[in-house]
Amino acid sequence: MSSFKKLFALDNPARLFYHKVRAILANFIYGFPSKNMIIIGVTGTNWKTTTSNIIAKWLRAAWKKIFMFTTVNIIIWDKEYVNDTKMTSPDAFLLQRLLKQAKDEWCEIAIIETASHGIKMSRVWWLEYDIAVLTNITQDHLDLHKTMKDYVNTKLKLFKNLITYERKSWVKKTAVINVWSEYSELFIWETYDSMYLYWIWNWSSLTASNIRIENSLTKFEVKLPWKIATIETKLKWDFNIENILASIWVFMSFGISWDDIIELIKKIDWVPGRMELVENDFNADIIVDYAHTPDALEKVLTTLIWIWYKKIVTVFWATWDRDKTKRPIMWEIVSKYSDIVILTQDDDYSENSENIIKDVLPWINRVEWEDFFIIPTRKEAIELGISSIKEGDVLLVAGKWDEHIMMTNSWPIEWHDKTIIKEILKNIDDNKIIV
Repeated sequence: MSSFKKLFALDNPARLFYHKVRAILANFIYGFPSKNMIIIGVTGTNWKTTTSNIIAKWLRAAWKKIFMFTTVNIIIWDKEYVNDTKMTSPDAFLLQRLLKQAKDEWCEIAIIETASHGIKMSRVWWLEYDIAVLTNITQDHLDLHKTMKDYVNTKLKLFKNLITYERKSWVKKTAVINVWSEYSELFIWETYDSMYLYWIWNWSSLTASNIRIENSLTKFEVKLPWKIATIETKLKWDFNIENILASIWVFMSFGISWDDIIELIKKIDWVPGRMELVENDFNADIIVDYAHTPDALEKVLTTLIWIWYKKIVTVFWATWDRDKTKRPIMWEIVSKYSDIVILTQDDDYSENSENIIKDVLPWINRVEWEDFFIIPTRKEAIELGISSIKEGDVLLVAGKWDEHIMMTNSWPIEWHDKTIIKEILKNIDDNKIIV
């Protein structure tokens, strides 16, 4: 397969046809397992996994039997697994096998994090989606799509096909759209049985306002055309409020009462990897996050700026075999908002880490070894980041999130940012590392 990948570009018609054939075979082999399930597709450049997890946790709390597949985790009713495939939309055979397993365990709802790769490569072919959620759209995956037009149109297919998929008598074809997302008007003009819009401030049928933190809870007012209610959640940050708004519409489309929705929101205290704090004895914050696109990095870093830390230290860089055009944009954003920047490896795939890092050197206007460092080995980069923070500072370790695998030039290795950080902190406590 590796030689096949080298011979044919990602968007080569022969390669796309190959994936389509695989998807057709997988569906026939496993008997089209999704046919009588309610299928929820969550798409967008950022926040897909978080929104999918919020929806899944709510539905499980409401005693719905669900299946979920995201970049980070897989849920089949009462069991949860780590996704170690390094894929948001899995190979068609794996997805259909898992759906068949879920159906055999009487799961009635499937929440599928649906990336543009999965649509373009036919990995989600014949999933008869009933509800589609758009979180946002910003630049990403131009290695596959070449242009933003193709990237947007690929995601739009999920929404265009809602009506063409067979209607199930017990659920409406529903679109949930972040109205403030760029290109949202293209999605709004499609035809659906039901369409729900949301945004954090205004110009939408579901909005959030008066956001504040009280007693470690985030509180805000949710305004509907017919109701205003106060929401309390243990989840923090503005982007999680947007994800909650999207999830509220999904929940309401199931006919769950408003009072039950409010109670269910209170129960969710964590979703994997998003602005997740790692406990330490520095009286500083150490945060892991998946941010790997310009928009995601800017949202995370501007949130940290708003908190008024004394110093922001950022450890990050880009995955190889992915869209290179976003790299200088990512650098500009991180450099703008960070006091210290440490470039390191992410998933290397086919190229050496140092070469990936060198891609951005022409745009760097910092002095190396003063407020800018190139540390190719990720563990050493995180060690340097930890040694750079003191009381009142924050360290952001971005890019890997809750992933449990890192792709090196040779083979995948076990890797988990939060676990590595805890090991480093323990070594500091044991005086094995001097800070």
